[in-house]
Amino acid sequence: MRVDVNGVGIEYEVTGEGPPVVLLHGFPDSGRLWRHQVPALVEAGFSTIVPDLRGYGASDQPAEVEAYSIPFLAGDVVAVMDAVGVERAHVVGHDWGAALAWAFGSLLPDRVDHLVALSVGHPGAFMSAGVAQREKSWYMLLFQFEGIAEQWLSNDDWANLRSWGGHPDVDGVIADLERTKSLTPALNYYRANVPPESFVSPPLELPAVQADTMGVWSSGDFALTEAQMLGSADHVAGAWRYERIEGPGHWMQLEAPDAVNELLLDFLPG
Repeated sequence: MRVDVNGVGIEYEVTGEGPPVVLLHGFPDSGRLWRHQVPALVEAGFSTIVPDLRGYGASDQPAEVEAYSIPFLAGDVVAVMDAVGVERAHVVGHDWGAALAWAFGSLLPDRVDHLVALSVGHPGAFMSAGVAQREKSWYMLLFQFEGIAEQWLSNDDWANLRSWGGHPDVDGVIADLERTKSLTPALNYYRANVPPESFVSPPLELPAVQADTMGVWSSGDFALTEAQMLGSADHVAGAWRYERIEGPGHWMQLEAPDAVNELLLDFLPG
């Protein structure tokens, strides 16, 4: 299915019937990231709404960097929910999808039932997580350099993307990036939302998330510290739950799908 958002087409899939769960992917994935979660949620009686966020997959790719800022991404999610006829949904996000989920829960509390953030904590907690997190986030500065970042990631058959991130489906991801030419749009998420000055600016202040929220962090994550997820508790007015999964890296829903599915089904009311 497809919805037009002020001239930007957003592709999405709806599967199953029951309480709706919106699944938001991050870098450098598309909606197919959730291929192990959708069947489990549908079998448990949920319906799933899985968009390709703008710039990725079959969705449109605006040329302007600022078109990838969080408010526009949130508007896309609203449009998808409206197109499906869903006023309120559980929202689950990973990586940039988690950052978007935090903002969505903060700014649009009436549209969110329960919220789940995988890997990435609240933006305020992320920016306040100290030197250890800044060290792990070095690549965010590299990604600001248009053309240089693209070349660094894709040279020599994508050698740096393969070795740096450790994505468990790196061949599939690279095939998608090449087929849809979505590398620059994907990098524009960093350029629009975490420019260099954000590293020396006060942490972003957002209204507290009213929804009951679960944060999930995996111990093998190469890019994110546990502290930035634990600190997210300070930004949640609803009930807060934290879960740590031992072993998997950043893409826990691919590396440990059963563990992730078990947590989702335990936390999300059907």
